[in-house]
Amino acid sequence: MKKTCFCDNPLCNKNKCCCTYIIKHIHQSSSGTGGVGPTGPTGPTGPSGINGATGPTGATGPTGATGPTGLVGATGPTGATGPTGATGPIGPTGPSNGVTGPTGPTGATGPTGATGPAGNNVVNPYDLYVRSNTIGGIGTQSSPLPSIEEALDLVANNGTIHVYDGTYPIDTTTNISKNNITLEGKPNAMILLTANTVPFLISGSGNTIQGFTITSDVPYPVEFIQVGGNNNVIRDNIIYGPSQQGSSDTWVTNRGIVTQGGTLNNWIDGNIFYSLRQSGYLNPSSTGYITHNVVYNTRGWVVDGALFQFSGNSWGEPTNAVDIALLSGTTSGVPYNSITELQDNNSNANISDQR
Repeated sequence: MKKTCFCDNPLCNKNKCCCTYIIKHIHQSSSGTGGVGPTGPTGPTGPSGINGATGPTGATGPTGATGPTGLVGATGPTGATGPTGATGPIGPTGPSNGVTGPTGPTGATGPTGATGPAGNNVVNPYDLYVRSNTIGGIGTQSSPLPSIEEALDLVANNGTIHVYDGTYPIDTTTNISKNNITLEGKPNAMILLTANTVPFLISGSGNTIQGFTITSDVPYPVEFIQVGGNNNVIRDNIIYGPSQQGSSDTWVTNRGIVTQGGTLNNWIDGNIFYSLRQSGYLNPSSTGYITHNVVYNTRGWVVDGALFQFSGNSWGEPTNAVDIALLSGTTSGVPYNSITELQDNNSNANISDQR
């Protein structure tokens, strides 16, 4: 019988093992079935053979049930912050104000506070106030007197009378007989002479009249201010008369200021005089200063034996008949010894030298 080997194991001894075994069994089967002999011991497992080709993948079986969710793991560390991105464009501006809501109701009025202390309404004789057409005033700033005459009765020496704006008619002479009184007119305080009398006589010393407008309702042949004391000041007033027709040498002799003879060291400064027969008449032996006044449409200053220093005065339009007249008997010495200097010191004054 031909030996046939079915063992593919390369390690098998085909001539001695596998093939012998097969031949033996064939022989036994051919001569009758013998009893099965005892199983021999299992030989050692041979090495795995070469895998055959993978068969086709079978159909996917159904998905099994989802298992339970496992525990959440610990949070990992935060990563580094990335760079800031570019700023986006600015959106359109919204409306500036919302709609105003309705006004709420007014709250209840709170309780009235305690009354404060009463103000001081005591009259100070060194500081009095006057306002025209007041009634029952006592002379304080809040309760002024109605007239200058009443204030002069109350004021103390060295005091001041403040006269508010308004018109103050005068038909009798107001005598300033006290000393060092200041009679001060506020803007638009007007003295209106309504009778043929000197409205102001300064018989005291060291007094001041300033800041008034002084005139009359018609031309009266008197001066507006007569100076009878020493060291008085007439400053920053506007003094004028009503218009008169014709040549000024025919006008009523109304004057701004007259000094009494022998009065000393009076000062007339910074006033305006116009539409008068004379801005002033300076009587013999009176002395003082006439400075920084403006004079026009008059017959000028008349110096009758007086000794006044003229300086810084000027002259307007219509021009005066003369600006300064030096009458006979006036000194030929200082301050009138040089007419040229007198002119130069007073805006090229027109001087009539009658000495």
